[in-house]
Amino acid sequence: MLEKITIDAHVDQPRAQVWRYYVTPVDITGWNFADPSWCCPNAAVDLRVGGRYLARMEARDQSVGFDFGGTYHRIEPQHLLEFHLDDGRVVEVIFEDHGTGTKVTTHFDPETQNPIDMQRAGWQAILDNFKRYAEGQGTDRGLE
Repeated sequence: MLEKITIDAHVDQPRAQVWRYYVTPVDITGWNFADPSWCCPNAAVDLRVGGRYLARMEARDQSVGFDFGGTYHRIEPQHLLEFHLDDGRVVEVIFEDHGTGTKVTTHFDPETQNPIDMQRAGWQAILDNFKRYAEGQGTDRGLE
């Protein structure tokens, strides 16, 4: 078994907001892609243990795309998400207060088709896009 890959980012927003942007489908479509030539046209979240996560990722020119999905196995609201991807790999996302913002750390099992450095760079690019998106939203949206 290959060692998990870890990526992280500091988001200059309160943890409750960061969590919300991470798990709300309309927000996911605003950040869940690594490169501006890609997009996430739709996402669905059933945020409960046994619930599904699904996001469509595709090139903006629609030349290629894929569904990225999994099943939630552990949820600690505003602290932790753990899910198993459809291919069996495990992903864990941790949300921690860090200074005036939130540290988001993702640990994930690598796949075997692409080099580890490429996988780390791709996932980090998506997390960096999430950071830009979340920081650009402000804090005026109501919390549930």
